[in-house]
Amino acid sequence: MTNTNIEENKQKIRDELEKLKYEFKIELPKKIAEAREYGDLKENAEYHAARERQAFVKARIAQLTDQLNKLNDMKMDDIPEDRVGYGSVVTVTDLDGDDEQVFTFVSQNEVNPSEGKISLNSPFGTAMQNRTAGDEVQVHVPAGVRELRIVKLVTIHGREFTA
Repeated sequence: MTNTNIEENKQKIRDELEKLKYEFKIELPKKIAEAREYGDLKENAEYHAARERQAFVKARIAQLTDQLNKLNDMKMDDIPEDRVGYGSVVTVTDLDGDDEQVFTFVSQNEVNPSEGKISLNSPFGTAMQNRTAGDEVQVHVPAGVRELRIVKLVTIHGREFTA
């Protein structure tokens, strides 16, 4: 992940925000108005569905706006060049079973655990943030505590460290 990837991520967020704002300001008010014409609002499924969607879209717009603001405030100079931070790709070994996993630390809207894309706010991210290759960390997960060793770190700056 590089500065270019940060810009691509910002553009994806802007694109989604634009679609959601159009839906919130144009499409949903029309649907709500049409549903009101059907009469009794207590038993009007279309009205309630449109209102629920409106609440969801409003919350998603707030979430994306917050994420975009955080990305806009992010400066490459603020991201560590030699420790785990945003954009880092980290390879860890489970000390209990020698299983190896690779994690990429991404923004909230990119999180996809099945692809190994996780947030720095996750239990794994919290445990590994500001650590480097060779460090051992404890991750508190619902199933208990996992003991991991960072065997490889590639930062957003392209610097690579191995244990």
